[in-house]
Amino acid sequence: MEWIRSFLAEEPILTLFLVIGLGYAVGEISLAGFSLGAGAVLFVGLFIGAIIPQSAPPAILSTIGLIIFFYGIGIQYGKPFFKGLVSPTGRKQNFIAVMSLIMAGLVTLVLVNQLQISANIGAGVFTGALVNTAALQSVIEKVGGDLPSVGYSVAYPFGVFGPILFIYLASSLLKPQIQPHRSETIQEYEVAVSSQMVGKSLGAFKTQMPPDLQIVAVRQEGQNRMPKNNLQLQAGDSLLVIGEGLSREEVHHLLSKEKPLAHRAEDGKSIVADHQDLDDIDVYVSKPSVIGRKLGELNLGDTLGCTVLSIQRGDAQLYPHPGLILEAGDRIRVVTESGQFEKVQDFFGNSARSTAEVSYLSLGIGLTLGVLFGLIPFSLPGLGTFTFGAGGGAMIVSLILGKIGRSGNLRWTMPPSANLTLRNLGLTLFLAVVGMRSAEQFVSTVQTTGFLLIGMGMAITLSVAIASLILGYGLFHLSFDEVLGIIAGVTGNPAILAYASNVVPTNKPELGYALIFPTSTLIKILVIQGILVFLNNSPEV
Repeated sequence: MEWIRSFLAEEPILTLFLVIGLGYAVGEISLAGFSLGAGAVLFVGLFIGAIIPQSAPPAILSTIGLIIFFYGIGIQYGKPFFKGLVSPTGRKQNFIAVMSLIMAGLVTLVLVNQLQISANIGAGVFTGALVNTAALQSVIEKVGGDLPSVGYSVAYPFGVFGPILFIYLASSLLKPQIQPHRSETIQEYEVAVSSQMVGKSLGAFKTQMPPDLQIVAVRQEGQNRMPKNNLQLQAGDSLLVIGEGLSREEVHHLLSKEKPLAHRAEDGKSIVADHQDLDDIDVYVSKPSVIGRKLGELNLGDTLGCTVLSIQRGDAQLYPHPGLILEAGDRIRVVTESGQFEKVQDFFGNSARSTAEVSYLSLGIGLTLGVLFGLIPFSLPGLGTFTFGAGGGAMIVSLILGKIGRSGNLRWTMPPSANLTLRNLGLTLFLAVVGMRSAEQFVSTVQTTGFLLIGMGMAITLSVAIASLILGYGLFHLSFDEVLGIIAGVTGNPAILAYASNVVPTNKPELGYALIFPTSTLIKILVIQGILVFLNNSPEV
């Protein structure tokens, strides 16, 4: 088999793709519901790099991969991140995350000093225990060498498995009572016009309606009609109403004090079953003039004679409120007259390619700004001068751009499917290259101090999870599912979030992850810079 090793050593790019393919194959292996996912690429890279060290690809590929990964993360989470900074719940959850990471930093300092571990390896263990590649990259840029990657690789497995085990034990011991969240899917209701509504214009009635409800069609005199403001409501009419997460009884209460209201018009026919006058159509948002615009700004009722039933963005179904900003690849379901289909399609663009298209102009500009920001030196008392590095800079800039969404004709956002593909490619490149390049040092370190480093990583991982639970569940009295979102966000691996989401019947872990993950990434970079300052003169192992 020596010829295979020689061949792969001479073809590092080929070997890189082999590592990626084998890594994802290993990552799909599930043991008791646990799998490494993309993280397996790192370990396959370590294995291949250990037996064929000459096959290691250039280090710049890992930097490029990391920049792309964190740029995609920031673009996706920009809006919820800044929303969380100003909301009471978001501020509380971010505070818990910051305090938990400070605790992890203190644990790292104590263990490195007590165990006489190299500062560079200790910093790598911190980043691996908290599964944060941006923090690892900032360490590599500051100190160089392979030791940080070695520490990261040793601590990484428990960094993923540890929080999952902790969540399992916490839920088993605490046995929290969690009510299933009310469905946030968009519901359609047919409601008969009450005596309170008769004689009013639809426009006047709409002004009295809560934002939770929207009228999308009216059945009058045996015909379905568009809900135009000048339409006079009559006895026997019925309305097709949409609401988010509302029961029929709640809809009745919001529309009228008369209970119960009938579900059909006077002629007994259903609005949704009659497609003769009105029908619904799905269209993709792809036209530049529409992308980045608020739904209310488009005034679709007057310009197109249509109303929006729902908006599908990736796997999420969004309620069509007026302030919702349209993004490329959104799939909109609208109700309109059958003869208007072509006009509606032309207005939105309706190109399915938009679900996977990326504006490489905005991508190039955004990445350039991110790398430049990562080069800017910052000074903090006690920490000295530091930089966020290429990955951290890309994260910060992309969060801002994701919040802005659009600058003139320049669109910063990406369709969810394109974003996911791009950032997974970046993460895969980073993990594969780091694994292959640090393999030799990894083997020698594990042979000497491997169990010591694994134990240190376990202590760091558990310190974050325990601190989050005590602060969130014990001190701030947050619900258990909210605390799971904090733990998932502060530890940072999607596998942890997936497990937390399966433990509880609500969507609060996902919401918490979106609020916490960007903050945690930036704080980890700051904490690790502080650790390096304090441990600068620590003895080597």
